[in-house]
Amino acid sequence: MDANQALTELLAGEVKPGVYQWRTPAGAGPMGDTGWTARAGEAGWRGFHLDGRRARDKDAFLALCAEVFGFPDWFGGNWDALEDCLADLSWAPSQEGYLVLYESWADLADLDQGAFRTALDVFAEAVETWRDTPTPMTVLLSSVGVEVAGVPRLG
Repeated sequence: MDANQALTELLAGEVKPGVYQWRTPAGAGPMGDTGWTARAGEAGWRGFHLDGRRARDKDAFLALCAEVFGFPDWFGGNWDALEDCLADLSWAPSQEGYLVLYESWADLADLDQGAFRTALDVFAEAVETWRDTPTPMTVLLSSVGVEVAGVPRLG
């Protein structure tokens, strides 16, 4: 299955929510943008785009998440607060689900492997929290030539 078909099936609820590696579709722009946010929005999903080039360490990653997800002022800038905020998202309602595209994650993985693994654990916990709700969450790690051990591929 190609990346566009995988996204279509995900948005239609035919793919189990999870954390996946997702090969960015051919013809993607510099940010992997092939209209995935528009497609997600049209399907009732709320899309979030994490540009990992802006997050090369733990603090930068947490700050990026706070900005992209629009966390409330009480966000504490630590892993527990990230987990709490991703389990809530009441300030970012969605009709059908939450779709997170994390691009250029290899920068964090290379420079701060512990932070990267913790980020994946937090995302996995958030996916589990939302799994059996009307608005599941899926996290896509854009992968072009680089893979993460233990993270399944979608498409």
